[in-house]
Amino acid sequence: MKIICLAAMAAAGAIATSAAHAEDTEAPSDITISGGATVISDYRFRGISQSNKRPAIQGTATLSHNSGLYASVWGSSIDDYIADNSTELDFVAGFKTNVGQSTLDAGVTYYYYPNSTFPFSDFFEVYTSLSHTLGPVTGKVGVTYAPKQQALSLDGISKEDSLYLSGDLSAGIPKTPISVNAHLGRSFERSYLTFGQKYTDWSVGATYTWRNLALGVSYVDTNKNILAGTRNVSKAGIVGSLGVSF
Repeated sequence: MKIICLAAMAAAGAIATSAAHAEDTEAPSDITISGGATVISDYRFRGISQSNKRPAIQGTATLSHNSGLYASVWGSSIDDYIADNSTELDFVAGFKTNVGQSTLDAGVTYYYYPNSTFPFSDFFEVYTSLSHTLGPVTGKVGVTYAPKQQALSLDGISKEDSLYLSGDLSAGIPKTPISVNAHLGRSFERSYLTFGQKYTDWSVGATYTWRNLALGVSYVDTNKNILAGTRNVSKAGIVGSLGVSF
């Protein structure tokens, strides 16, 4: 019996070695699939809570090609004052490429609120950003624009547009699993997306990464008081998150 078992183990090992060798000799795939899930204490979008300062569950999946093309879907639970079905889905298609020592990223995002009873809920934005890494520090500047759409109007009849400019800094702390980040953004148009306000938002935070888990904490604030019911959804707050990636 031991001889049979040893023979079987040897055969299995030979098969595994052959399979591993075959995998090593295969050309790497041009397509990469990644994703993750996150539990967050407050879903903030450009400084404004989309979950009425309550926890949200979020998930994402991305399909990337080595040409730089990518497509992703991202979803989150939200509150009824954003869309009355309490779900947001973002469909993204973009292209990323190197420009010298920097990275250019451009694409379009479609915001979809399934089964919403609001007459006009869904809208889209186009975005572009340029990032550059120097040592452990990465800086990024971005422009996001939503052309005039009825979903962005304050009265539900006219059409409004939206312009958002942002700047981000992030850095990994050497010899630690901790990274830090800072964000500054400005919304220039008065639309449903901004609750009819022109305002500035900012945040600072840190993330601790262990294997495929990430624990984050950040301070988020704006320079406006925006009410949704009785809550100031633009008020300063501490946001915590726990995410897993695959």
